[in-house]
Amino acid sequence: MSSPAPWHALVVRPQHEKAAARLLAASGLEEFLPLYRSRRRWSDRVKEIDLPLFAGYLFCRFRPEERLRVLLIPGVSGIVGFGGRPAPVEEGEIAAIRRMTACGSRLEPWPYLKAGQRVRIERGPLRGLEGVLERGKDYWRVVVSVELLQRSVAVEIDREAVALIAERLPVGRARPPLRWARAV
Repeated sequence: MSSPAPWHALVVRPQHEKAAARLLAASGLEEFLPLYRSRRRWSDRVKEIDLPLFAGYLFCRFRPEERLRVLLIPGVSGIVGFGGRPAPVEEGEIAAIRRMTACGSRLEPWPYLKAGQRVRIERGPLRGLEGVLERGKDYWRVVVSVELLQRSVAVEIDREAVALIAERLPVGRARPPLRWARAV
């Protein structure tokens, strides 16, 4: 049995994430559009709506030979990559985002963070998930980042449920910035 196709980040037209996700699924491709609930106030009411965690992006699992099939989906503008080649998203990052959206805790988009303490959640439905610990006035959050998109997602947690972990990079070896990323 062959290994599954890698996940890729797709660039989509503004406010077309849900439509593009439906069309990808209808064409037989595995897609993942993580959503969060947001309160919006109009002049006469307040309503909760589902919005994409990564505005302008969604994820799709496909093989390199399926690239054209993906790009022909209405609403899809490109595939995030480098040097004209699609760059895969780490399987662990997709798994972490899936767990965060499924756990039922309040989550929201978060500014991309690189610096900060790396933590692992030790208890509860997100046990084993790793991210960066952030503290607010009366809450704690774990932030998980998608390196390729330079975007992050935060979920509120109980501070007692996390343990610090060591940074995995050797001393003096920093990851290069991804500022040259563009849609291919």
